[in-house]
Amino acid sequence: MRIGIVAAEPSGDQLAAGLMRELQKQHPQVTFEGIGGPQMTALGLQGWFPMERLSVMGLVEVLGRLPELLKIRKTLIRRWKRQPPDLFIGVDAPDFNLKLETTLKTDGVPTVHYVSPTVWAWRQKRIHKIRAAADLVLSIFPFEHDFLARHGVPCTYVGHPLAHRYPLQPDKKTAREQLGLSPDVPVLALLPGSRGGEVQRLARPFLQTAAACARQLDRLKVVSPLATDRTEAAFRQACEEFTPELDIMLTRNNTAQVLTAADVVLVASGTATFEALLCKRPMVVGYKVNPLTYRIIMGLGMLRIEHVAMANLLSEAPLAPEFIQQACEPEKLLPAVLNFFGDAPLVQGIFREYTRTHESLIMETDTLAAGAVLNLWRERSND
Repeated sequence: MRIGIVAAEPSGDQLAAGLMRELQKQHPQVTFEGIGGPQMTALGLQGWFPMERLSVMGLVEVLGRLPELLKIRKTLIRRWKRQPPDLFIGVDAPDFNLKLETTLKTDGVPTVHYVSPTVWAWRQKRIHKIRAAADLVLSIFPFEHDFLARHGVPCTYVGHPLAHRYPLQPDKKTAREQLGLSPDVPVLALLPGSRGGEVQRLARPFLQTAAACARQLDRLKVVSPLATDRTEAAFRQACEEFTPELDIMLTRNNTAQVLTAADVVLVASGTATFEALLCKRPMVVGYKVNPLTYRIIMGLGMLRIEHVAMANLLSEAPLAPEFIQQACEPEKLLPAVLNFFGDAPLVQGIFREYTRTHESLIMETDTLAAGAVLNLWRERSND
């Protein structure tokens, strides 16, 4: 069984790797080809392009990369038209993958889209593209299934694998020992995103907020886990440019460890807010996009939800303050961060609420996702 698969960023690499591992258990003869990251490569993916070449987000931001992205997609289509895979899985990255899926589906290849596009939040007209592109959507959050089903999109809710992998009771003591942090010092985690554009826009306000915190909190330790060589280099340069006085520890690929060790998290909106929830940590969420992108989104009324952080969408109450676009500046971020350091009852309440949310989300995601993929393949093989 040959599976074509495309993931575009570290969170997708992680999701895809779990699915690939389980598919290999249930169907040992399976092989994978396409685009992915280091975790997928370690499981035998035959990669045709570096995953980082697909990692871009936003309406305006994508324009500068559009020729390259179109060329990559055209190359994939040409290859798979010559030798069609038995099944294709697009992991997130809907602006890239949905067109690829539509083309392959038209040619008779069963298609799966893993992670529902956020049509319930913005750009709802994409639902028609999803229905045309995917034979099956694997949704990772419970509220997505009903929305997709109402619009005639075949969907299986499989849960998010991180909910199963993260412990219900985080071990802060061990995490700090592993990072060489004292158990009695305040720790702030900075997570400025996994994409280069995110780091470029968020590094300055996040670092300046951390530096201001350090001036008010004695012995504060600041730790930032970075996803790639590129983002680490960009963030390190920002440290030198904006806050050379800040004592900060930069680490690689240990987000869970850093979140578990932290007292408070300053985080970019995205998957990392979900991980901070799973670690039961109070968080302040910041985000910036290209100013023109923001004006288009707001001007056309494309955003349909009050909150953007997944932690706020999943918990019963929006417990993570959000500071978007012009509000994502140190003078706004700092009071919210300091409030969490100084309000123990509030932090304890957040811990309890996030624990309840975590418990409700635990599922055997990789097993369920692999089973759904293989069921689709068998059904189509028997047609």
